[in-house]
Amino acid sequence: MEKVIEQLQAVINNYTDELKGLYEDEWMYKPNPAKWSRKEILGHLIDSAQNNMRRFVVAQYEDKPKITYAQDSWVAAADYQNYFTPTLVDLWVLLNKHICVILKKMPEGAGERLCETGELHSIQWLAEDYNKHLLHHLHQILNLEPVTYP
Repeated sequence: MEKVIEQLQAVINNYTDELKGLYEDEWMYKPNPAKWSRKEILGHLIDSAQNNMRRFVVAQYEDKPKITYAQDSWVAAADYQNYFTPTLVDLWVLLNKHICVILKKMPEGAGERLCETGELHSIQWLAEDYNKHLLHHLHQILNLEPVTYP
C-alpha cells in the first residue's frame, strides 16, 4: 500500500498548481451540452474520492460491502458547474490527502479485504485503480498526453 500512497501524494503535489493555473473560462467550457466541463470532471473526481474513501473504510469492517454510485447523477446533484473553482480544487486536494491518511492507517492485511463496486475487488486493487482513474481525468482536464483507463 505504501507505493499507492506515495503515488497519490505525488499526484496531489504534481497537479495542484497546474489545476490552480487554469483560467475560469477553461474550467467552464463544455464541448457540448452532453459532455462535462473541466469543472464537472473535477467534481466527478471529488465524488470518486468520497465514494472510494467510504470503500476504503467500510470494507475494513464489513464483509464485501456493495458501494456504487451513479456518477452522472452525483455531478448533476452537486451542480459543480456553478461552484467557485478555487474551492473545488481545495476540496479535491483535501479529500485526497485524507485518503492518504486512511490508507496509511489501515491495519496490515486490510488491503486484501473485498468491496463490491459492480465487481468484487480488494481494497489494494481499488486504491491502485483510484490512482489510474485520477491520472486519466487530470490529463483530460489539463490537456496532457492521454492516460488510458478502462
